[in-house]
Amino acid sequence: MKKFLLIVFVAVLGGLIALGGANYLGWGDTRYVEVANTPTSLTSFSTAPGTRVVPAPTDGFVIAAERALPAVVHIKASKPAGRASGQVPFGIDPDQLPDAFRDLFGNPGRGGNSPGEMPLQQGSGSGVIISSDGYIVSNNHVIEDAETLEVVLNDERTYTAKVIGTDPTTDIALLKIEETGLPTIPFANSDDVRIGEWVVAVGNPFSLTGTVTAGIVSAKGRSIDIVRRSGGDLAIESFIQTDAVVNPGNSGGALVNQNGDLVGINTAISSPTGVFAGYSFAVPSAIVKKVAEDLREYGVVQRGLLGAQIRQLNTAYARELDIDRNNGVYVAEVMEGSAAQEAGIQSGDVIVAVDGVRTLRSSTLLEQLGRHRPGDQVTITAERDGKQRDFTVVLKNSEGTTGIVRPAEKPAAVASLGAEFENLDEKDVSQLNLKGGVAVTSLGNGLLAEQTRVRPGFILTKVNGRQVENVDQLKRLLESSKGAVTLEGVYPDSPDRTYKYAIVK
Repeated sequence: MKKFLLIVFVAVLGGLIALGGANYLGWGDTRYVEVANTPTSLTSFSTAPGTRVVPAPTDGFVIAAERALPAVVHIKASKPAGRASGQVPFGIDPDQLPDAFRDLFGNPGRGGNSPGEMPLQQGSGSGVIISSDGYIVSNNHVIEDAETLEVVLNDERTYTAKVIGTDPTTDIALLKIEETGLPTIPFANSDDVRIGEWVVAVGNPFSLTGTVTAGIVSAKGRSIDIVRRSGGDLAIESFIQTDAVVNPGNSGGALVNQNGDLVGINTAISSPTGVFAGYSFAVPSAIVKKVAEDLREYGVVQRGLLGAQIRQLNTAYARELDIDRNNGVYVAEVMEGSAAQEAGIQSGDVIVAVDGVRTLRSSTLLEQLGRHRPGDQVTITAERDGKQRDFTVVLKNSEGTTGIVRPAEKPAAVASLGAEFENLDEKDVSQLNLKGGVAVTSLGNGLLAEQTRVRPGFILTKVNGRQVENVDQLKRLLESSKGAVTLEGVYPDSPDRTYKYAIVK
């Protein structure tokens, strides 16, 4: 018994000595210090022994948020949850994106689902006001195929937006709301953005409106092969990569510098799960500005093309080609009659600069050329046989000329529906207790098949709330309508039930 008590006494004494020593050395004594006057640089903090400092954000974050928030809008888009073509709603399937990249277009839920109507999928994204008279830039994938677009300002005012134009090759869209005196975000020159610089992302992740996060620029000129899915071979990917936290719903939102100026439009994230996992990507403001100006002025983007097939050099590819150079953009083929051929550029040349800007990556070259219109003159610096030379190139459009490209003419209003119509006779009107209408006799490829679940036999009675009495009146109403169009009607087997559909011409 005495031996047991002695062991207990020694254990307790040892514990007391250990606690006393730890207290003397200051172990475990962590203090949180509130810094009253936050310096403008986080590197100005110093840590005293035994003190843990919690750094506050720089004043630049506050300035950026105050200037950017009023001009970032919440975009609510809706469209049928499925289409006859079998495409994924909004053109995005997170499980199909290459290399685990996921887009940022939120998808919080679905709308009504009444019989005979296509259920609506509700999407949530962001946009940036770039002019006080209501022009807004966003991502193409945010608004693509949407039936209706609702824009909610930071002060909760709500508007219906119309699409001015879209550019799948850069994933940029331009919208317009009818309002004046709106707050805007000025464009910064994205060329001046430096790796390691602080930036602030503003948007509406998960429909959490007016959310602000911050991070640094991790890389520039990043290509992730996400825009190429919809933009094809003309896609321009030269993203600003950051570690600012962005999530579904941030798409189309602002990436600003600490002065609150726009340096990019947030577009995609790198994630195995669909939510933020470390990196986000934004379209540089230089590209956004040029695309928005083109869409506003011409309705379609004016692309100045070099007319050559290119491939980025690396060490392995250089060995394969037996080239004594492991970076730059290799010209694999020059198209007949192209701007490159007329300037004297040849297959085998290695492009290293455009107008003095180094282009050691294909993404950088495409970005620099993407800022120009057909007819613009640029200086291409290329290496041939170990020597560099300059080529003066007059860029061309997709048609091989230097003229302005005009938007393709849209089909006639009734023809675009892809259906055959016939007038109702007086007997049908009387039996169905209608004031008038036109019957859908057959369906082909067109807006009705793509965007609604209208079946042959459907009797269309109203367009945007206005009565339809015959096919001629249907044509006039459709031609005078812009953007989203609401169609109402009945089926002969259930004349007491009215069905409503929305299409976007």
